[in-house]
Amino acid sequence: MENESVIKTYNLLDDNTIDNTIRPESIEEYVGQTDVKENIKVFVEAAKMRNEPLDHVLLYGPPGLGKTTLAFIIANELGTHIKTASGPSIEKTGDLAAILSSLEPGDVLFIDEIHRMPRYIEEILYPAMEDFSLDIIVGSEGNSRNIKIDLPPFTLVGATTRAGDLSSPLRDRFGITSKLQFYTIEELRDIIKRTARVLDIEIEDDAAVELAKRSRGTPRIANRLFKRVRDFAQVKGNGIINIAITEEALNRLKVDSIGLDNTDHDLLLAIINKFNGGPVGVEAIASSIGEEVTTIEDVYEPYLLQMGLLKRTSRGRIATDKAYEVLGINKK
Repeated sequence: MENESVIKTYNLLDDNTIDNTIRPESIEEYVGQTDVKENIKVFVEAAKMRNEPLDHVLLYGPPGLGKTTLAFIIANELGTHIKTASGPSIEKTGDLAAILSSLEPGDVLFIDEIHRMPRYIEEILYPAMEDFSLDIIVGSEGNSRNIKIDLPPFTLVGATTRAGDLSSPLRDRFGITSKLQFYTIEELRDIIKRTARVLDIEIEDDAAVELAKRSRGTPRIANRLFKRVRDFAQVKGNGIINIAITEEALNRLKVDSIGLDNTDHDLLLAIINKFNGGPVGVEAIASSIGEEVTTIEDVYEPYLLQMGLLKRTSRGRIATDKAYEVLGINKK
């Protein structure tokens, strides 16, 4: 089918749909984001009591915090199907029309990176979100006509790392807007221990805490590091993840005691050594360390800001006193 690469469909009521996964499938299993998940639980229950579709949901925050997982959980809690797409993949009117026309009543449509959806696609989405109708123009210039297609009631769940890049008309059409925060060490420890249970790997408590400390407040990173530490435990140990094997593995992976990796160090060192501690523009930083501006802004900066290692001012980025201390550099 023409649009198979644009959309994927899952039946979340089938236990075999997402097999051998570490992703939680219910609100009760989901660790962290307490306020967000409790609110969503209320909104879902209210929608089910009224036999109405859930209002459209916008989830935003740094990558890896569980936006996709929450979208799947929403569908599961509603007892319906989820269809997924990503903003950059919806390039033509026909792409969006194919996705929307495939929806069944009550379905959840999840669009990841919704901020990267073209503006002209957004405009077609407005009536679909508000009135559950699709207005499209077909035919060539001079022989075109407008077609209106009625759509079944559905819930759009949009995920973005850059809520500020969404146009106001699109942002205003979401009835539920939730910001996801970085996770605490205790929450990440619980996520890591749950992952260990799902994958049938034994991990000691102090090892789980050490992994949590180095996971940048992000479950995706915690699970990624867990898998790599598991490799070291199986090859260099007896398969049990203990503190010694954890520290050895993370040190070899160049992840320091607070979760900074080589790119974080390069970024901070560039500001300190090449730009006298700042202020300096993000474009100059990106050029000096060979990274994309969007990667720095979306992946690295949020955690550095959260940890107080970086300041973002109107004049540019500044390395803080804490950054000098962490890097072992005397500030002149």
